[in-house]
Amino acid sequence: EKYPNITVECEYGAWTGWEEKQSLSILSGDCADVLQLGSNWVHDYSKGGESFLDLYQYSDIIDLTQFPEDKLKEDEVNGKLMAIPISLTGRLFYWNKTTFDEIGVPIPTDEESLMAAGAAFKAYNEDYYPLALGEYDRMIFMVYYLESKYGKDWVTDGKMNYTEAEIQEGLEFMNRLEAEHVIPSIATINGDMSDSLDKNAKWIDGKYAGLMEWDSAVTKVKDAMEGSVNKPNQEFVIGDFIKFGEYQGGFTKRSMDFAIKSSTEHPKEAAMLVNFLLNEPEGVEICSTERGIPCSKAAISILNEKEIGDSFVKEANAKVLGYSQFSQDSQFDNSELKANPDGLYYKVFGTLSSGDITPEEGAKTLCEGITEILEQ
Repeated sequence: EKYPNITVECEYGAWTGWEEKQSLSILSGDCADVLQLGSNWVHDYSKGGESFLDLYQYSDIIDLTQFPEDKLKEDEVNGKLMAIPISLTGRLFYWNKTTFDEIGVPIPTDEESLMAAGAAFKAYNEDYYPLALGEYDRMIFMVYYLESKYGKDWVTDGKMNYTEAEIQEGLEFMNRLEAEHVIPSIATINGDMSDSLDKNAKWIDGKYAGLMEWDSAVTKVKDAMEGSVNKPNQEFVIGDFIKFGEYQGGFTKRSMDFAIKSSTEHPKEAAMLVNFLLNEPEGVEICSTERGIPCSKAAISILNEKEIGDSFVKEANAKVLGYSQFSQDSQFDNSELKANPDGLYYKVFGTLSSGDITPEEGAKTLCEGITEILEQ
């Protein structure tokens, strides 16, 4: 114990409903002294810079020089540093090579091979799909597709960077993926009765042979598949990015942040805890790569020097950071957009999949809804 005079009590909970619970406690001031935040929470719940301590004022305790300056800027509100990024993350493709080998098609690397996989999977068994995407996954995938084709960020300077026509094109492509048996419908996925795709029996047993997930989630996705009782000894593969155009689509973002509530009675001790977890050898070793590959240069050096951390997380993160050209805007994960089931993404992609709206209608709804959030 490095600081025996400091006692830390931890609070744990399931992810489902976590943001709703924590947002109420943050806004009321009843939250924990040190908080782990989603990447959009700083802007959603900081109340203009009043909810959390300005960590620039504690730079004598927290070594801010270890973090990329542009990523610290993303956590600023009205010039105050509301939080510190823990790690950077992005999405990439994970595949069940065993299923692809059984069906006799290669793992997709471009649009042509992706569509060919859909046809081969359908001919093999209509319950099998090369890729599975939920509503939020589809939003990320569509942006990835458009970035690959058009080479521009989704949002620039707080404004939508894509036209309704371009977004309609993306939604038409998502419809084509369903029509050509590349991905199951939302109704099919909902019928699987699973909280998330990594827990879905069809992923575990090889019927869904691909996912697009965060690099930091690689271990749980891999362990779920390799733990199959019905189909043991399946081979898991971290895939290459699928090429849809001349640009390297996909974005990176802060996966999560540490913040300190502004009303804490122990600001110095809370800052010491944050620095311990992010920059000091003992804390870094404890955290390892559980929250992804750290942002802190000191932490990365410690992990490499002591050969600590999950090799799959390191491989996945290296692929993301080495490929993805774009950055996620701070409002992409706004709760009014991302929340399940009432967020805009869920409504648009759910009704698009069921055929209740057209791609043209979906594009208009997305543009109007996202623009409204950006202008708030």
